[in-house]
Amino acid sequence: MKQAFVAAARVAAAGFSGIAAVAIIGSGSAQAAPQDCVVQRDLFGASATCQPDVGRSNYVLKVECVGLYANGPFPLYSVGPYSSLSYPFAPEGQRISAGCTGMGPGVVAVATNAYVIYYG
Repeated sequence: MKQAFVAAARVAAAGFSGIAAVAIIGSGSAQAAPQDCVVQRDLFGASATCQPDVGRSNYVLKVECVGLYANGPFPLYSVGPYSSLSYPFAPEGQRISAGCTGMGPGVVAVATNAYVIYYG
């Protein structure tokens, strides 16, 4: 068990340095659907600001992550892609955030993409 964890940590560390370079180069602001939402992504997460949209209230910020993450009860970990979601929110011009960290102790992951989803 200890050897598997050490091997997973080494793979994550090696992948982290390459992924971090890609995430830093690709970070910045982007327009996202639904209408009038601005998503700002950084190395470890993203935030979204959506202008008021009358009659719509079911928005979620989805952040796609890659790295070491908790895959069940502690101490089960996996290495690879996963998604992080914000709480559902109504677009009122407030900033909503979601991140790749905080998904368990020792999690090392970077954000690769982020966008806002409207679900009816």
